[in-house]
Amino acid sequence: MKITINQVKDYVGQEVTIGVWLANKRSSGKIAFLQMRDGTAFMQGVVVKAEVSEEIFTLAKGMTQETSFYVTGVIQEDSRSAFGYEMTVRNIEVISEAHDYPITPKEHGTEFLMDHRHLWLRSNKQHAIMKIRNEIIRASYEFFNQEGFIKVDPPILTGSAPEGTTELFHTKYFDEDAYLSQSGQLYMEAAAMALGKVFSFGPTFRAEKSKTRRHLIEFWMIEPEMAFYTLKDSLEVQEKYVAFLVKSVLDNCAIELDRLGRDTAVLEKMTAPFPRITYTDAITLLKEKGFDDIEWGEDFGAPHETAIADSFEKPVFITHYPKGIKPFYMPEDPENSEVVLCADLIAPEGYGEIIGGSERIHDLDLLLSRVKEFGLDEEAYSWYIDLARYGSVPHSGFGLGLERTVAWISGTEHVRETIPFPRLLNRLYP
Repeated sequence: MKITINQVKDYVGQEVTIGVWLANKRSSGKIAFLQMRDGTAFMQGVVVKAEVSEEIFTLAKGMTQETSFYVTGVIQEDSRSAFGYEMTVRNIEVISEAHDYPITPKEHGTEFLMDHRHLWLRSNKQHAIMKIRNEIIRASYEFFNQEGFIKVDPPILTGSAPEGTTELFHTKYFDEDAYLSQSGQLYMEAAAMALGKVFSFGPTFRAEKSKTRRHLIEFWMIEPEMAFYTLKDSLEVQEKYVAFLVKSVLDNCAIELDRLGRDTAVLEKMTAPFPRITYTDAITLLKEKGFDDIEWGEDFGAPHETAIADSFEKPVFITHYPKGIKPFYMPEDPENSEVVLCADLIAPEGYGEIIGGSERIHDLDLLLSRVKEFGLDEEAYSWYIDLARYGSVPHSGFGLGLERTVAWISGTEHVRETIPFPRLLNRLYP
């Protein structure tokens, strides 16, 4: 019977066949230990010389890394491994021999591994990160579906920019100017006016010349928009959503978290509600911590966000940023016109902002004045302005950066390892 490694728990004591690759091997005299993977999981195969033909044992001892083969044997429980099962091998049928595989078990430099990203994905650690990424995507769909959201797909090619054009990739759309989307938000607002609660999931692009461990040129965003929701309502959705993601990974990716050495006791604390601090109080906190370089009205850098996050055990919302450092679509706080109704969610342990969100302006006159104030082309935004013109309502939304969230939950230092093929400032290969 042909199965996959992640199915072996249902076949203990039975003989099965699995298509695998050889991740690594070791042998000690009359036993060969094969570390096998098939894409679903990793498992050990034990080849005992006395229990197989001389040909099979010689083949097992001589196989090279990443050779593909069909392996047949009996599944046994194995309490010594995190996976919990192993195979007593009876037969091996080589499919394709691999020679001189470039990524060996020794240490390799980052640039070498990035040049071989198409192969590096096969490694134990990268496999675990991709499984956690997949779980976060799966859980996102589950969460928004059960909360009554409708999935909407905004365009990737746009004729206008929600946050200005300075960090956009420009292209020609026949005889018009177009840009690769840096956010689907404005289109999602239109969808919310039609469908109530909506969310999108797709790639976004920032032509930002940053080299930090938190930045990618191409990354994926989950962007919900909600009609009749205030900022307070939105924050409650956000903390419920993030807590749901963490619990889903804890419940369904225990082996992967263990393989990465992630401290799950830290993750188990990530239950709603999350603490909140205003931007103004955050400035005071930073001053108390010795950050004399930051003044009210300036945006936070990575060291500032980390210092704020270190004051809390859970992700923390920083709310009510100054109007001057936020986009045109954010409304002023009715109690303080210097700040806007917005919040960023900062992850613990130095992983930075994982969510940015706000209420959206729904007053036509205010929106028109903001478009003018920001020097935007009113004609290019006429469709967006229509949303305020025809029956707009208070509404809010946010965007969660998938790669930063994967990095935080998995404990991965750099976001380049949290996306299959990262696009960085100086990297478009492979």
